[in-house]
Amino acid sequence: MTGKVSYVTKEGLKKLQDELDRLQNVERAKISKAIGEAIEKGDISENAEYDAAKDAQGLLEAKIAQLQDTIASCRVIDESQLDTSKVQMLNKVTIKNIKTGATMTYTLVSETEADFKAGKLSIHTPIAQALVGKKIGDKVTVKVPAGEMELEILDIRL
Repeated sequence: MTGKVSYVTKEGLKKLQDELDRLQNVERAKISKAIGEAIEKGDISENAEYDAAKDAQGLLEAKIAQLQDTIASCRVIDESQLDTSKVQMLNKVTIKNIKTGATMTYTLVSETEADFKAGKLSIHTPIAQALVGKKIGDKVTVKVPAGEMELEILDIRL
């Protein structure tokens, strides 16, 4: 285990567990079948199909191990214990870019649940880190690859 704790929702943990189950019970079987078919073709010392299947097996096993590690270090957040007085994990935060006037709404989630297109921002991003602990009306300056961005917190909700 890495020792790094990841906080997730119940749905996030279920998604990780479903992915692990798929890898272990579906993908593993596919690779085993491909290895078996490659062995049936004869000499495996110069068999590209066998080498490719073994490489795929190694990658799959590494992914399974990493996913097991992630699941083992997950802690499910009790959403009933959350409040909206300050920005924290699982809050939906509406912010305004002071320079452009553009408003955006993001839900702060764990790395494993992050999906920028769906408005789910990893708690470990610079923007989320700048917002955590702040209140409605607070302004923060965030260093981003394009320079600095000044944001104002307009709303915090669950």
